[in-house]
Amino acid sequence: MPKMFGTDGVRGLANKDLTARLALDLGDAAVRVLGDAGTKDDQPEGRRRALVGRDTRVSGDFLASALSAGMSAGGFDVIDAGIIPTPGVAYLTSVLNVEMGAVISASHNPMPDNGIKFFARGGFKLPDQKEDEIEAVLGQDWERPTGAGVGRVSHDQNTATNLYIDHLVSTIAPLNDDQTQPKPLKGLKIVADCANGATSVVAPEALRRAGADVIVINASPDGYNINKNAGSTHPEQLQAMVKATDAVMGVAFDGDADRCLAVDEDGNMVNGDQIMGILARAKQREGKLAHDTLVVTVMSNLGLKLALKDMGIKTVETAVGDRYVLEEMLKGGYTLGGEQSGHVINREFATTGDGTLTALTLCNEVVKSGKSLKELAADFPQLPQTLINVPNVDKNAASTNPRIQAAVAHEEELLGESGRVLLRPSGTEPLVRVMAEAATQAYADEVCTRLAKIVAEELAL
Repeated sequence: MPKMFGTDGVRGLANKDLTARLALDLGDAAVRVLGDAGTKDDQPEGRRRALVGRDTRVSGDFLASALSAGMSAGGFDVIDAGIIPTPGVAYLTSVLNVEMGAVISASHNPMPDNGIKFFARGGFKLPDQKEDEIEAVLGQDWERPTGAGVGRVSHDQNTATNLYIDHLVSTIAPLNDDQTQPKPLKGLKIVADCANGATSVVAPEALRRAGADVIVINASPDGYNINKNAGSTHPEQLQAMVKATDAVMGVAFDGDADRCLAVDEDGNMVNGDQIMGILARAKQREGKLAHDTLVVTVMSNLGLKLALKDMGIKTVETAVGDRYVLEEMLKGGYTLGGEQSGHVINREFATTGDGTLTALTLCNEVVKSGKSLKELAADFPQLPQTLINVPNVDKNAASTNPRIQAAVAHEEELLGESGRVLLRPSGTEPLVRVMAEAATQAYADEVCTRLAKIVAEELAL
């Protein structure tokens, strides 16, 4: 059987793949696997507790109820935080005395999809081993608690949301000695596209409390419009609004607000690589970029790495997925990392990618630097990139086929330090992604087309 947990929890079409019964069973299994974390000196630390949050999808209502039922039947008191960004659940899991957190969201996916992912005590995503353990006991019978051992479910969205917003604002505007809050973004006119998702309340409020003049779009979730022609996957409306309102920049989130992309004053996109470059340089200037290193994935543009190299900043590469970025950050003691897609992990303040935090810190750097976002992003030019998906192939043979490997080596030799190629098998389909970067778009197209043709010929099923 294929693994139930993917790179970001359990995902599927709500009420078909991801049913109320499955959510109930996942809650039941999770308390069995993660429940031992709540002991001190081998004694339980009072009632064991879990935190549950969700994005704005209509299916989140029944899935949250089912997941909470499974957890409470297993003896956990469950705090239902309602609609809150994924990184909000991670943060609250790290500061409240809870054994685990759980988020019901399919991130940037269309509304009919949904997903469930867990955070361990401390607010970190689960390692593969723990997910395997949950899957192994899924649906098994066990001696469940009875009587006073059964858990309760409480609902407290306002407290959870306010705690999270307080944390976000404090990252760039810590309270003064007299408990007043500075306004570092005062006078900064920005547009925020909330994707009709989980940060529809959080991001506008946090940015305004930090002093920004915020024009908000796509912040009226109705259960059905999450990510629909909005947010980081559809930034066209944001680009037009920034230009129409003479805003200095715009920020776009996805449905669960763990990622953020930006738009400069001319409506040009500023992607995750450029955002990471801007923030890495800022951290280096402040002496907070551990080991002068940024952690990126193999998909990050070579242009970012070359620009950072000139600034004395090293890069470390991981596989695609913010969980692998975080693993490398924890292993190497690094403080900043992320993905081209806009997942940025700032370990000074967060245990996972946080789009609203990224927006706040990016806006803060625009103010501090005295430069426009366009000027800051220009220091991290992106090499032209071409990506071709080659379907219906033996994806596992891409790394061992002699002709393919020889072709890759030949193209890399021709490109030298001015470009690169990458062959990446899909995690879910019989497909190989062929990517090329070069000094010109035409050359990137040529290289990618040549390699894709060879992959198709050699690995056809």
